Amino acid sequence: MKEKIKVFLDSDLLEKYLLGTTNEMESLQVERYIAMYPEVRDTYAELQDNLEAYAKLHAIKSPDGLKDRIMARIKSERSGRKQFFRYAIAASFVALMSIGASYFFWNQNQNLQAENSMVSNKIKVLEANMKQQLEDVRNQFIVLNNPQTKKYNVNGNKKAKELKAVAYINPVKKLSYINVKNLPNLPEDQCFQLWAEVNGEMVNLGIIEELTDKENLFALPYGEKAVGYITIEPKGGNLNPTVDNIVANISY
Repeated sequence: MKEKIKVFLDSDLLEKYLLGTTNEMESLQVERYIAMYPEVRDTYAELQDNLEAYAKLHAIKSPDGLKDRIMARIKSERSGRKQFFRYAIAASFVALMSIGASYFFWNQNQNLQAENSMVSNKIKVLEANMKQQLEDVRNQFIVLNNPQTKKYNVNGNKKAKELKAVAYINPVKKLSYINVKNLPNLPEDQCFQLWAEVNGEMVNLGIIEELTDKENLFALPYGEKAVGYITIEPKGGNLNPTVDNIVANISY
């Protein structure tokens, strides 16, 4: 670090910065070094003092009467300048009003564009949701009314004897649905969760209470020799099924 500071101080960047001849990148570098390193800061302060002393030493005395001539010239031009300043102030006011109006309309336009974009995005999301819902309704109709659909009654084991569900499997259309008819009551800190094992991969289908009701079907991922499970999990669900708490198997 010391070597880095020494190299910087050996350069002429501090002197150039003091005289105002550095470019933007050099100025940023100098300002960063002044802020970070006390040695650079002290050297810069010393250079400022030296420059001020040099300027005072070599200052040229102004000619006699120069101050009086300057003051007289200022007084003679003061009246003309007052009128100029009036016009300048009026023009500045008009310019500021124009800039303010332009900014207002620009800002309004930006807000409208943002709102239009938000509305457009919401419409696209709604269209996608409607399309998905219509597709799901169409598939449910096919499953329920196609003679090739197989129906499987699903009953819970001794841990959930009251659990009743019906699985609908159509191997031709490759569609699978389940309708949960009845769920036993669980403690508040537990829930029923639905899983499917498809092609050797376990898929979390979600908490049953949040996914289905007695009137609706819930889609199952279709796969050859797929297996579904219903488990009891802690409230909020689990990332992986608790094997010891499997209460129903769904083979399809």
